[in-house]
Amino acid sequence: MSISETDHFNGTHFFNPEPAPHSPARRRAGLLRLLRARLTRNPTTWAAWPAHIENHPYPPPDPATPGITWIGHSSFLLCLEGLNVLTDPVFSERCSPLRFAGPKRVRAPGLAIEALPRIDLILLSHNHYDHMDIPSLRRIRKRFPAAHIVTSLGNAAFLKRQRLPGAVELDWWETTRVHHAHITATPARHFAARTLWDRNETLWAGFMLNHHGRKIYFAGDSGYTKFFNEIHHRLGAPDLALLPIGAYAPREIMASMHINPAEAVQAFQDLRAKRAIGMHFGTFQLTAEAIGAPEQDLALALAEARVPQEVFCTLDVGETAAL
Repeated sequence: MSISETDHFNGTHFFNPEPAPHSPARRRAGLLRLLRARLTRNPTTWAAWPAHIENHPYPPPDPATPGITWIGHSSFLLCLEGLNVLTDPVFSERCSPLRFAGPKRVRAPGLAIEALPRIDLILLSHNHYDHMDIPSLRRIRKRFPAAHIVTSLGNAAFLKRQRLPGAVELDWWETTRVHHAHITATPARHFAARTLWDRNETLWAGFMLNHHGRKIYFAGDSGYTKFFNEIHHRLGAPDLALLPIGAYAPREIMASMHINPAEAVQAFQDLRAKRAIGMHFGTFQLTAEAIGAPEQDLALALAEARVPQEVFCTLDVGETAAL
């Protein structure tokens, strides 16, 4: 890696330039609460583990009509004019290094890989298993060998070793072009790791996609950060912001890496986005909140901020919204 030292890289590892929101002692206490919650799952708060929730049979998206389809978790299909984009595509049964253990999805993907239209661009925000799913990426690339991959700094070499060559990696604020789209990597407050030994050796990021003047912001994973304001000042207001609203409890540990619904509403306001869609919920149980809590807490936060729910909404798995 040739990057020199910056405000988020010390020569060997990446880091968040903002201080942690909670003390180490509170984070340790939060970690214990999270472990207890994962060991004592209550089937009344998440779907009976590991049973599946049946998806509503929505009609497939029409690639000729600009729209966005929620596949599940942080995976969206964006059909733009002549450009089809996937964000953090995860189609596997588990987001885990193991096929027989780890968080298992409670809802099937809203679209099968076999049902996807031609894919031109894949955005990969960072290397966590619930965002960078190598089996899914291999299947997508096998079906669409010309699909471009744009990711955060340090991930291209790993992807090449996984038989996924040619990825373009970006540092924060760097821009690349795919067809007629400009993609800028944006700062996020998170971390990276695939194993116990590679923490923060690669970067994490969101992306601003500018396609013929339409701006779509994909946040990836992030805790609340001053950078939401800076993204607006540098890149302008997004027409659509895709913001995480799940995996936020307990706050003592999750606040530094995941926004909660109230913070997602604040991020929406910081960005001055015209519309927003919530993501990163209702697919894999990663943390301690109930399966329905993100949408319930989002509704409360929107009411308190006096933001109409049609402006910041969620989609059902497999549902398509017009752009």
